[in-house]
Parts: sequence; C-alpha cells; structure tokens
Amino acid sequence: MTLTSKGGEPRESTRILVVRNDKVGDFMLAWPALACLKAAAPTLHISVLVPSYTAPLARLCPWIDEVLLDPGDDAGRDAQRALLARLRGGRFAALLTLYSTPRIGWLGWRAGIPLRLAPATKWAQLFYNHRITQRRSRSARPEYVYNIELADALLLALGMAPSAHPEPPYWPLPADAPAAQRARLGHELAIDRTRPWVYLHAGSGGSAVNLTPAQYAELARLIDKRAGEGRPIWIMTAGPGEEATAGELRDRLVADGLEAVVLPPRKGLGDFAMALAAADLFIAGSTGPLHIAGCLDRPTAGFYPARRSATPLRWQTCNSESRRLAFSPPEGAAESDMATIDLDAAATAISGLVRRREAATSES
Repeated sequence: MTLTSKGGEPRESTRILVVRNDKVGDFMLAWPALACLKAAAPTLHISVLVPSYTAPLARLCPWIDEVLLDPGDDAGRDAQRALLARLRGGRFAALLTLYSTPRIGWLGWRAGIPLRLAPATKWAQLFYNHRITQRRSRSARPEYVYNIELADALLLALGMAPSAHPEPPYWPLPADAPAAQRARLGHELAIDRTRPWVYLHAGSGGSAVNLTPAQYAELARLIDKRAGEGRPIWIMTAGPGEEATAGELRDRLVADGLEAVVLPPRKGLGDFAMALAAADLFIAGSTGPLHIAGCLDRPTAGFYPARRSATPLRWQTCNSESRRLAFSPPEGAAESDMATIDLDAAATAISGLVRRREAATSES
C-alpha cells in the first residue's frame, strides 16, 4: 500500500487512527504527539478513539479531524462489534496506540489496519506489526515525550520525515480567547480582573495522590502573605463529586482574610477547560485539570508523590519550562507522604512565578 506521493508528501486520503482512551490527564499529554503529526504531515487525516468523557476535549483539539467513541472494555458484544465495523469502514492506513491494551490491539488487527504501532509492552504487542521499546515504567522521560517518540516512529513507518517538534502551547487558542474568558468569568463571579487569578484544584479525580485541603489552605495563606500589593484572587475548581471540598476550602480561605470564590458549574468539560485559559496560575495535584492547564501553556504548580510510576518527571505538564513548577516529598520520605513537602519553600517559588506572570502581563 503506497502511503506517500513521489514527492514524499502524504496523500490526502492517508487516514490514521490514534488511541488514547483512558483518563483526561493521559489524553491531554497526547496532544503534543498529535501536534507533531500535523506539523510533519498537515494533510494527514487524524481520527482519535476516546471514551465519551474525554470526547468534548477531543472535539476542541485543533490537531484532530474526527472523534470516534470507544464504548470501553465493559461494553457488551454488540457495542464491540459496532466499533469493529466502524474501524473496518474507516479506511485507516495506520493505527497508533499510545497506551496498549489487548482489546484495542485485537480490534486493530481484526479491522485489517495495515500498519499498527504501539509500545512494546505486555502481551498486547502481539497484535502490532510495529513495536517501539520504551520501558515507561522506569519514568526516565515525561509521558508526553514518550508519546512524541511514538508519533515520530509512526511517521517514519509511513515513509514520512518527522519535522521539528512544535513548541507550547499544544492547545493554541485565538489571541483574544483568554481575555474573553477573563471578562466572562469576572462578570459572572464579580471579581477584579486586574488582580492575579490563582486557580486551586484540591480534588484528585480518585487517582492522584494530592495535598489535603488543610495543606492547600496553608499554602494559599503563605502565598498571600508574600504577595504584597499583588494579592491574588483564589478560584476553587472541582471535578464531579468534589464540589463540597471546593466550597469548604473557599470558606477556609475567606475566614483567613483571603478573597476566594468557587468556579460555578460549567456547561460540560469543554467549557470547564476553556475557563482555565483565564488563569494566571493553576495549582493542583497530578490531575486532569492540571494537564489541561499545561496544554494551554498556563503557569502551573503541581504536587506529586515520589512513587516511581507517578514522579514529577514522568507526569510533567507540557507547558513551557519557565511556566511550570513541581513539588514532591523529599528524598528519604515515604513516597506518598505529601505531609513532608515543604509548603513554605513551595509558596516562595509559586509567589515568584505569580509575580513574573504579573510583570509580563503588565508589559504586554
């Protein structure tokens, strides 16, 4: 099957399917790889297979041409057959699975997709005819870098040369979009748009080890104390089922004399993500919202356990290096003992990032 023209450019009909069908944070860390694919071969038609809860984000991604819904491992036989039929009818030249599972490998093989590439992990690799050894469990590189490596390998397998990798933001917005979000939220929340807005997400999504609400309250107090005349407005965000935690944390901060509000419920995940574009800084554990903010190239401060599979390096946000901070338990502490993190030192570093952001905003 010829996938490139004589000039080495991909044919317009070259269709590829990219799979990252797990959680929000994992999906956002796939956007750099998607950006690399489009940068190298703009005429590629990129479809993604995602679960219904990340589909709203996929539909906003500028690097994606088509969104297919994955019913999941627990779906019945009819749903799995319907997905297989959809893949067979998709005329895909290649399948790129960023996180391999036996079901997806089996579907790609049964669908007859001629080029199937995935990490060489577990027995699911038997369904792929191109495998890349990465050993991600060693956490030697950021997750999004591993994904970019797979995208480059796919391009080479298709006979295309990878281009220079795009720089952040991997979710570029129109120039006026952050200001528009700020105007909208400033009116909705009745808060001052000229002061720094620091978003604080105390939830964990049920997966990431995080600071406790009490630790976050102490961190906010320490940052506010260092702010001088540029005291921030604190905006609490929450995922489904985390609204009570956000409200309680808001109340703690208000009782301590800080100005704090809760971001009201948005019209779906896409609207929530767009609201993060107004943040001067986003603070959270290694959760989906942190990685949305990173993809938007907003300044971030993430709190991580020291567990090898969840290190700050492995789950680094994909924003610019100068816009990200990461904190985890010190050497010798228990890997998930978040109480050992030096909040005073974290507050100093975060305050500096807020001041740099404020200075850059005032100069622009």
